[in-house]
Amino acid sequence: MGLTATVLAIDAGNSKTDVAIVTADGEVLARGRGAGFRPPAVGLETAMDTLAVPVRRALAAAGLTSVTHVSACLANADFPVEEDQLTTALHARGWGTTVTVRNDTFAILRAGVPEPRGVAVVCGAGINCVGMRPDGRTARFPALGRVSGDWGGGWGLSEEAMWHASRAEDGRGPATALSQALPAHFGLPSMYALIEALHLDHIAQSRRHELTPVLFATAAAGDPVSLTIVDRQAEEVVSMAVVALTRLDLVDEPTPVLLGGGVLAAEHPRLNGRIKDLLSDRAPKAIPQTVTARPVLGAALLGLDRVGAREGAQGRLRARFGV
Repeated sequence: MGLTATVLAIDAGNSKTDVAIVTADGEVLARGRGAGFRPPAVGLETAMDTLAVPVRRALAAAGLTSVTHVSACLANADFPVEEDQLTTALHARGWGTTVTVRNDTFAILRAGVPEPRGVAVVCGAGINCVGMRPDGRTARFPALGRVSGDWGGGWGLSEEAMWHASRAEDGRGPATALSQALPAHFGLPSMYALIEALHLDHIAQSRRHELTPVLFATAAAGDPVSLTIVDRQAEEVVSMAVVALTRLDLVDEPTPVLLGGGVLAAEHPRLNGRIKDLLSDRAPKAIPQTVTARPVLGAALLGLDRVGAREGAQGRLRARFGV
């Protein structure tokens, strides 16, 4: 299969979709970008129609109507039953002879390792962790928020910062510079004013993510409450990573632990430094490293794994992506 195979790689998150068509030699025939993939919000067929736009463009640019294999790393593929549903939906589109669907966190993991072996923790809007071994074993979490035991990510951090700042201002909690820094970001005089503005939609709820960088800046200035929040995020990242390493029997072997997503890729010294310290204590052989490569590269590499790519294809593909 590797001699003639082509792979359609899809990395579809909630906010954007990246696609690439690559050969078994690691050459890139076409790339494209489209809107986010949000089946829970818009329904599966509408989400698939949105996905079809960049896919069809890429296929046309590559001079193809279909490929050998579709390697899709998709947001909202959190349970095997969802992976099965999405696999069926992709098969129905006729874009490839075979289809593999994984959660989009696997794309970040594969983008950062030379073989399908390691653990990745992604801290973007939310937080998630996956692990894999070359023999096909995986470790993963539902990653649906607090209901599945998760804590943190950009949205969670901004909410936690708001909680502490509000309690500090009205006297229910210890003083923190967040009480001034958070409303000041929006040009407001107090947490009361910020809460009112959010409640009345004078400030869009979606803008709450802007408060996460404010939290990190306040922590960097030495605010004790902010430092506590950042340290808890490090604890959560390491807890997920160690559990995944343990499930895969990798905790006692030198193993990459990839850190991805906007919060971790920003390389905040306190957060990333604390993560490395905790990992060195709990999983001394873990090798933490930050991943900044586009996740669609990981989806493409997973596709090359599947089709039995030619020797040197991985390195060639990485070079095409500038890695």
